[in-house]
Amino acid sequence: MMTIETQPAAITFDASGKSLGRLASMTAQYLQGKHLVTYSPNKDEGVSVTVKNLSLVRIAASKFTGKRYYTHTNYPGNMRIATLKEKWAKDPQKLFVKMVGGMLPKNKLRKMRLKRLLFA
Repeated sequence: MMTIETQPAAITFDASGKSLGRLASMTAQYLQGKHLVTYSPNKDEGVSVTVKNLSLVRIAASKFTGKRYYTHTNYPGNMRIATLKEKWAKDPQKLFVKMVGGMLPKNKLRKMRLKRLLFA
């Protein structure tokens, strides 16, 4: 039986003009290696994804002001609400990593895959 060794691929996305959600979805699929013929859900393919021009991504105005993120500290009255606009102004890369992480399977490979999400 012949074994084939492949090198981990490096993929670059230009985010300018693309929708934020679609870009996150494509990034999650490529990090999992679903574009490869050798894809298997239980192994890590080692694909790294680089995102360029994240600040030029397209976000709908209604989503920018209307989308809310909720966190609660489990203390009474400590519900923290932040809009997409506030989180984007603070750190867009951290928000994008959180979005992509939510689209990846919740298993042991998730942290390793998110480490290979790079920004240029």
